[in-house]
Amino acid sequence: MLVQPLLTYFDSYLALNEEESAQLSSRVVERRLKRRQLVLQQGDVCRHYTFVVAGCLKLYGVDKKGTEHILQFAAESDWISDIGSFHAEQASQLYIEAIEPAVVLQLEKPDLIYLYRHYAKFDRNFRVIIENKFVALQQRVLQNISSTAEERYHSFLSQYPDLAPRLPNTQIAAYIGITPEFLSKIRKDSAAR
Repeated sequence: MLVQPLLTYFDSYLALNEEESAQLSSRVVERRLKRRQLVLQQGDVCRHYTFVVAGCLKLYGVDKKGTEHILQFAAESDWISDIGSFHAEQASQLYIEAIEPAVVLQLEKPDLIYLYRHYAKFDRNFRVIIENKFVALQQRVLQNISSTAEERYHSFLSQYPDLAPRLPNTQIAAYIGITPEFLSKIRKDSAAR
């Protein structure tokens, strides 16, 4: 199992000791995903926190017109989950899908609760991870209501410099809330400057 990237990830917070590393390793499940494979479908309950070892996933919703709205991208060494569905054990309104072939490690709720209760570092580490995700979400909401489309695009490029070249225009446009055609215009105008 490819658990070392996850253990290395935790080293950037509170590093795990040998026992904690072994407990985590025994509780995550490795999955290999094909491009466009769903990890979560609207209407299902989100059962996992998913850590991306390789590849890229997206968390998105689809409105009544069929338009996709991407809330999050998760590439290597990042987490993705519908946290509301996961914790409330209620049907999700969102999808999680592999944008490209991916290798992920998944942690189910009973295993996460076990780690919280028996090893304080997991409670602390996941709290910081979720707090950081919440701060990023707040910043993104503020940006979406107060920035131009061009500013949102340039912010996306600075936030995801390694991911931007891997994504088609349609995905980037769905993330920043514009049409792919308008994104092409922004790119053309930026290149002309």
